[in-house]
Amino acid sequence: MPGWNAENVPDQSGRTAVVTGANSGIGYVAARELARRGADVVLACRSAARGRAALLRLRAEVPRAEVDFMPLDLADLGSVREFAQAYGQRHRSLDLLVNNAGVMALPYGRTADGFEMQFGVNHLGHFALTGLLMPQLLAAAPGARIVTVSSGFHALGDVDHDDLNSEQGYRRWIAYGRSKTANLLFTHELARRLRAAGSTVVAAAAHPGYASTNLHAGGAHVEGLRPMARLLALGNAVIAQSAASGALPTLYAATGPGVRPDAFFGPRLGWRGAPVGSWRAKWTLDDASGERLWAASEELTSVSYPKGS
Repeated sequence: MPGWNAENVPDQSGRTAVVTGANSGIGYVAARELARRGADVVLACRSAARGRAALLRLRAEVPRAEVDFMPLDLADLGSVREFAQAYGQRHRSLDLLVNNAGVMALPYGRTADGFEMQFGVNHLGHFALTGLLMPQLLAAAPGARIVTVSSGFHALGDVDHDDLNSEQGYRRWIAYGRSKTANLLFTHELARRLRAAGSTVVAAAAHPGYASTNLHAGGAHVEGLRPMARLLALGNAVIAQSAASGALPTLYAATGPGVRPDAFFGPRLGWRGAPVGSWRAKWTLDDASGERLWAASEELTSVSYPKGS
């Protein structure tokens, strides 16, 4: 895959994709490039205003795009269920689910269902969404893929199975790293289950390296820390690669040839560059940990995956 870029995304005509957090950054670029290659793309976004603005922008950039907006708030399992139900009423199958949306290093907060915000949005929301859309993904097989966006920051720590919601102590960056580890453990366990069921659906993961998006300054904006927000914006401008470049590992995982179950892609240099197979911490490949996280996630979300997955 040396030098692989968006021009290498194969034809996606006849395929349907859902991209979470598609109103900006990595998600928007991924949605745009999939639409440019002919996919029917659903922008799944929390903010209706930003989602509709992204829809208009994408249609202007890709006039022939088959694209739609549907509201999805991953911090509210009720919203996740409503999205999945609405999607199922409109579409019989789903070829590609890109679990991209996320929050980073926020002050302590809770989702509508009482989960710590980073764990709730980054992992549990996507766990529930994937499970609820699994009937459509299985209907689209062979060739269906589930791509979950993690981060190099997963190296900050393994999940704490005894304190998933950080109730015994909260350090925002450690909590973020653990939520990104959860993304990789989820992919690992999902890939194992799909293989065991004989399914051709592929679960893979990606990370963008250091890309210029709105994600980094989220916590600073929430707390009104304007100097920190300006510093992070400067880092985006001077050091980071573009969102378009940061989206390439996600696009490769979603469309690249021969992507194997549980593969993990990132930039060649770790923080920037063309997509390649990425290093990952050994704890993200622990079967027992993956099974334990899966069981806890089913209990917390009340979402059980259908047979065949």
